[in-house]
Amino acid sequence: MAEVTLKDVALASGCSIATVSRVLAGTRPVGAETARTVREAAERLGYRPNHVARALRSRSTGTVGLVLPQITNPFFPTLVRELEHALHAEGRAVLLADCDDDPETEAARIAALLSRRVDALLLIPVDERRSREAVAAAAAQVPLVLLDRGCGPGVADSVAVDNAAGMALVLEHLAATGRRRPCFIGAAGTASTAVERRAAYEAGAAALDPEAPGRSALGDFSVEWGRAAVDRLWPSRPDAVVCANDLIAAGALQRLRQLGADVPGEVAVTGFDDIPLAGLADPALTTVRQPVGELAAEAARLLARRPAGGDPGPRRTVRLAPQLVVRASSVPDPRPLDRTRSASKV
Repeated sequence: MAEVTLKDVALASGCSIATVSRVLAGTRPVGAETARTVREAAERLGYRPNHVARALRSRSTGTVGLVLPQITNPFFPTLVRELEHALHAEGRAVLLADCDDDPETEAARIAALLSRRVDALLLIPVDERRSREAVAAAAAQVPLVLLDRGCGPGVADSVAVDNAAGMALVLEHLAATGRRRPCFIGAAGTASTAVERRAAYEAGAAALDPEAPGRSALGDFSVEWGRAAVDRLWPSRPDAVVCANDLIAAGALQRLRQLGADVPGEVAVTGFDDIPLAGLADPALTTVRQPVGELAAEAARLLARRPAGGDPGPRRTVRLAPQLVVRASSVPDPRPLDRTRSASKV
């Protein structure tokens, strides 16, 4: 079967090839009736645009590269889904790359996407320091936005939740429910989420107990680490286990129950991110909800504002409001309670 061309659609609709091109590419406004006639003819004939030819003409591929640290973290697929929806609405496709939490692999994935002539990049960097060189080099070539994690000031546009405000909400909740001996299970390394959540805990927990900042264990963002860390910290008998993400918290919950601890009567457990697992845990997990839809929408807006080539202008940093979701892991009979901190934009 021969490929349907713009000329075929033009003959079927009674319009010029130029008009058909404008309607189907959306490059210039066309009357509503004319546009309807052209689209009906294209659909009837089964016309499909040739994206390769369009890319050669416009020097734009209509694609955005997305590089993730590790797709197995349940937070990231949820974010990818929202990003795909936001970019699809703008007529852009997404090319996804997973770098398995390795900065060298991350740099290679970035280079591979650039060689495929993506129009822009979205990146959740593996490490604030070790990812910086590759990110800065890519940001000098195409519009680039960092999501969820940063690479230091001035490297690229970025959007993330306000981690410090989220941790403050957790500690305020624990204080209001009478907890006075918290401990912290977090991730080592210099990923900005690990650093910011850990620093916020250390700054705020001292108000509950001067020794609280010292009751911490650092590993990685995994269920396995949550289980192992409880064995290290439980001998100090904390009355709250503050976790840097929901995977850690799920492991901590599991191990505490194996040890016979009463959650939340004896000890509260909190997480961060509000992945689907949080609501399914037993007991359901009190956590900080990230505004995933807002993250995706703001990332798309930042990309749209950043022109390809030319003067890059000042980098923009956006911090979005966290929301505390109180469930049974921190209070015996949780009432519906969402507390929100205001977003800030710089």
